[in-house]
Amino acid sequence: MEPPIFAVCSADPGVAALLGAGIDCRLFSFGEAEEGTLKPYAVWGLITGSPENYLAGRPDADGFTLQVDVYAATGGAVAAVTKALCAAIEPHAYVVRWGATDRDPKTKGRHRSFDVDRWVER
Repeated sequence: MEPPIFAVCSADPGVAALLGAGIDCRLFSFGEAEEGTLKPYAVWGLITGSPENYLAGRPDADGFTLQVDVYAATGGAVAAVTKALCAAIEPHAYVVRWGATDRDPKTKGRHRSFDVDRWVER
């Protein structure tokens, strides 16, 4: 099962204003952002996932922990995208960890990460 993070975020007006809307949204599965992608953009990756198993019957939900990483040219842009993504995600899931906020020494680009926990019914 796949977590519906792209569907939720790409349909949100706040995210669309910063990352684009629909299929043009610059929110990528981990490893899918092309080199030279227009900043700001974000990537997400699955940290862990598990079905809600029962002794009898098939699972009816899946739990996911995702890491979201935001990349931008400035700290202000990283903060704005992070805020927009959280506003889109939090009606559906929980932000459970604030991660690194740093600067790439080579590109001078800014970065921030956070983790999300979500249950998705099948």
